[in-house]
Amino acid sequence: MKQLLVAVLLVFVVGCKKESAPEASAPNAAPSAPAAAAVEKKLVVGFSQVGAESAWRTAETKSIRGEAEKRGIDLKFADAQSKQANQIMAIRSFIAQKVDVIVVAPMVETGWEPVLQEAKAANIPVILVDRGIKVTDDSLYTTLIASDFVEEGRMAADWLAKKLGEKGNIVELQGTTGSAPAIDRKKGFEEALKKYPNMAIVKSQTADFTRAKGKEVMEAFIKSDRKNINAVYAHNDDMALGAIQALEEAGMNPGKDVIIVSIDAVKSAFEAMVAGKLNATVECNPLMGPILYDTIAKIRAGETVPKYTQNKDQLFDQTTAAQVIGSREY
Repeated sequence: MKQLLVAVLLVFVVGCKKESAPEASAPNAAPSAPAAAAVEKKLVVGFSQVGAESAWRTAETKSIRGEAEKRGIDLKFADAQSKQANQIMAIRSFIAQKVDVIVVAPMVETGWEPVLQEAKAANIPVILVDRGIKVTDDSLYTTLIASDFVEEGRMAADWLAKKLGEKGNIVELQGTTGSAPAIDRKKGFEEALKKYPNMAIVKSQTADFTRAKGKEVMEAFIKSDRKNINAVYAHNDDMALGAIQALEEAGMNPGKDVIIVSIDAVKSAFEAMVAGKLNATVECNPLMGPILYDTIAKIRAGETVPKYTQNKDQLFDQTTAAQVIGSREY
């Protein structure tokens, strides 16, 4: 009886060991395929935008946001509402969040060095879009993607000279004081005017790139010297459209009595050209999303990118506006 009991116990112990064996695993066994697969980290980009002061600016934001969504990029967007202080705060927030790349459309040219030093210390590349900056150390940003604002000003002046027969008085609506496009578009226009001694800017004032300010400043110009205005040069289309409204309300005929040339080539400018109220606009392409993220991909792959990538622009006037308005994306 005793021998039988021992035999039964041995069978029970051996059986238990066999059942538990499949649950055991070797100490150095490889993990399962899903656990071993590397999870790719989503690219995080911080974008500090000037604001939404114009149709051009809105189109740029839409392009950068839309392309990020298309590529599965986590875009952290900050609208500075036309205040540099807000942009600096946004950049510091992006640094604290440890984003992979910081993109800035700078409000003005100066005042960026301290915060960009912080980004550099955090090893976060900074890309400038549509506007440049002035710094003592250009390694503080990786690259600038923008149009040649000086050339845009030259194109506007040369077209206007031809239209006016190289003779006339011009009033100028400038962009935001201290901003790269305002500085450079004025510079290019004035450089080109040197070729035409019978043409001159008789009045010039900032209108902050907005339609409302463009109208307000143009009203002041008309009130002070309406008979001495042959042409309007506006640093962007929105200010030109405000000027058109002011001229019409003053009983003047924009596009005929007063020749108007502006910059940006937004769709509303084409509509004004088709209506005969705006004479010409120089393109400044805001659709920067694709080239921006292509550039970011190159930087992250360790490729060298140029310090400046120039957008190609062209001039449109009333003779071509109706033919191309249907194809405009912004």
